[in-house]
Amino acid sequence: MDSISIAIDGPAAAGKSTVAKQIAKRLGIIYIDTGAMYRALTFQVLQEDIDPEDEKAVMEILNKIDIRLVQQEDGQHVLIDDRDVTEAIRYPDVTASVSAIAKHSAVRKNMVSAQQDLAKDHSVVMDGRDIGSQVLPDADVKIFLIASVSERAKRRFEENKQKGIPADLHTLEKEIERRDDLDSTREVSPLVKAEDAIELDTTSLSIDDVTEKILEICQPFIKKLGIR
Repeated sequence: MDSISIAIDGPAAAGKSTVAKQIAKRLGIIYIDTGAMYRALTFQVLQEDIDPEDEKAVMEILNKIDIRLVQQEDGQHVLIDDRDVTEAIRYPDVTASVSAIAKHSAVRKNMVSAQQDLAKDHSVVMDGRDIGSQVLPDADVKIFLIASVSERAKRRFEENKQKGIPADLHTLEKEIERRDDLDSTREVSPLVKAEDAIELDTTSLSIDDVTEKILEICQPFIKKLGIR
């Protein structure tokens, strides 16, 4: 064993990305935000005034752009061709449409393949909706994070406020409930807890608490690699 793969799944705003970033930093391994890839595609689709429900048109967009995740000193940046869209993909219009984009089977097939390539021969922590079940089914550690809708809406509200993104708490709750339904009921790679995943309820836990719990779960693999 010369690498470790950590899959972190869960619904919107459960804390996946923040926790995954901390774990990657602590272990000195690569962080891959798969949701950012879907968001980047969604951003471009909206920029070109394409209907997110039109799978053929969406795939035409995906096939003509280059979505890259670039690790920089201040964290992961998302590029479409040479344009940095790291902040732009977090705005409400993208958030409202990303589930419609992510449900397309052709899109998911393309994205999953790209994500699996990113994880080859590297130690990674990857977060998303279907990492443990589809992208990295043989991951060494699988975590499924959950939290109440109200708690997740509060977290997203605070996150948006810090970034200067307009947000309304009640609207966010409704959007999160809608995304939960869309993500869980889509035909292709639905949001589901892998059978061998460990579920963690983060409602009453801080990000640091969740990070420590996951690192404890990873300890057997970490020791074998001599990472910590």
